[in-house]
Amino acid sequence: MSHPGNDLPADPLAMTAAELVSAYTAGVLSPVEVTEAALDAIAARDGALHAFCLVDPDRALVQAKNSEARWHSGHARGLLDGVPISIKDVFLTEGWPTRRGSTAIDPAGPWPVDSPVAARLRADGMVFLGKTTTPEIAWKAVTDSPLTGVTRNPVDPSKTPGGSSGGSAAAVAAGLGPVSVGTDGGGSIRIPASFCGIVGFKPTHGRVPLFPASPFGPLAHAGPMTRTVDDAALLMDILSLPDPRDPTALAPTITTFRGQITRDVRGITVAYSPTLGYAEVDPEVAAVVDAAVHRLADAELRVTVADPGFTDPCAAFELLWAAGAAAMLAKFPEGSRERVDPGLRAVWERGERVSAIDYLTARDEAAQLGITMGAFHTAFDVLVTPTVPITAFEAGHDVPPGSGMDSWARWTPFTYPFNMTQQPAISIPAGTTATGMPVGLQIVGPRHSDDLVLAVARYAEHVLSS
Repeated sequence: MSHPGNDLPADPLAMTAAELVSAYTAGVLSPVEVTEAALDAIAARDGALHAFCLVDPDRALVQAKNSEARWHSGHARGLLDGVPISIKDVFLTEGWPTRRGSTAIDPAGPWPVDSPVAARLRADGMVFLGKTTTPEIAWKAVTDSPLTGVTRNPVDPSKTPGGSSGGSAAAVAAGLGPVSVGTDGGGSIRIPASFCGIVGFKPTHGRVPLFPASPFGPLAHAGPMTRTVDDAALLMDILSLPDPRDPTALAPTITTFRGQITRDVRGITVAYSPTLGYAEVDPEVAAVVDAAVHRLADAELRVTVADPGFTDPCAAFELLWAAGAAAMLAKFPEGSRERVDPGLRAVWERGERVSAIDYLTARDEAAQLGITMGAFHTAFDVLVTPTVPITAFEAGHDVPPGSGMDSWARWTPFTYPFNMTQQPAISIPAGTTATGMPVGLQIVGPRHSDDLVLAVARYAEHVLSS
C-alpha cells in the first residue's frame, strides 16, 4: 500500500519491524493491513518453501485488530505492538500444539502454557502468524522431518535453508513476516541465517529464559532472527525479560539493547580467524569473508589475523549432543524409536551409551574451551570468522552430498564451539557468491557482552551495505 508524502516502502512486507512501528505511530499503516499482507504471502509462497508447520489466520487477525485498537487509542502495549512474528515449533505456545517436528508427539490439546519466549512476545502485543518448521527435536543443522517434510531456501528452493531454525530463517528471508525467533544448540540460529542471508543472534546462555529446560542443557540458547541488527536488538529487549521458570536465567540487564547498539565501536580490537586454526573453508566463501573483513578494517576497526588457540572440539560436542538427545527421547512414547528420523535414531542410540564419566569429561573440555576464550578476549574485544565454511547445499540431505562426512557438525566447525563456551555470537550477511548464494560473517564476544556484539554487528552491517 502506497502512502504519498512519506519515505516508507510501498510494500509492508519489505519493511523492518522498526519501520512498521514507525508507520503505526504515524498512522500510515495498521497492524491489520500488515498481518493480512503477511498471511497472503504465506498462502502464496509457503507451499513451495514449507517454512511453516502451523498458520492460524483467525487468531492472528484477532491479535492484529486488538493491536490496531491500541494504536488508535494512543496506548500501544510494547516495543513491537502489532508487528507479525513467527515462532519456531519448539517453544510452547498457548493454544497451539508444539510437536517439535515429530510424529511421536500427540497434537491433541489442551496446550495451556506459554514458554517464556511466547509469553514475552504476547505481552508485548506482537501478532503470532504461526509456528515454523524444525527437524525432529531440533537435532540437526538442516530442516526436514518425518512430520513436515523438507523445508527449502527461498534464495534457491533446491537448497536447504540450514537448521535447525530453518523454517524461521526461510520465513524471514522470503518476506513471510519481518521477524522470527529460533533456538541455537550448535549453530541452529546462525547457520540458517548464513544460508538464507539474514541476521541471526545467539545471546549469552541464560540471557533469554527457557522453559521447559532444553535437553541439550548448557548448549541451548534462544534468540532473534531478523533482517536487520536493529530489529534483533528490539527483540532482545523483549525476549530477555525475566521468567522465574528458568533457574539458569541471567539477571535483567541494566541498559537496553536498543540503546546500546548505536555506541561508537570504532577502534575496538578485532581478531579475524579465517579457519579457527583447523577448519577447511570453501575458497569462494573465504574470499567473500576476507573482502568483508578488509572493509571493516578500512572502517576503523583494528583487525588482526589471530586464531584463538584451541583444537577442534567436535568429538566432545557430539557426545554432549547425543546425551541430550537420548535424555529427551527417553521420555517419548513406547514405539517411538522406529518412528523417528533414522539419523536421530543413531544419535539416540549413541547417547544411551554415554557414561556419566564421559559426559563430565566432555563438560570439562567445554569449560577449558571457555577459559581459553576468556583469556583470548583479554587481548581482543571480538572474534570474527566465517559463519559456515560452505554455502547452502541440496535440500533433503544432512551433509553436503559427496562430502563423505558422517554427521552435520562436521560441516559447521565455526558455530558449535561457541555453544560450548556459552558466548554471544551473531551472523550477519557478508556478501554472496558468484551464483548469488549468501555467505555469513560471524561476530563472537566474551560472555555477557551481548550489547557489544550487537553494536559491532550493526556497525559492520552499515559498512558492508554501504
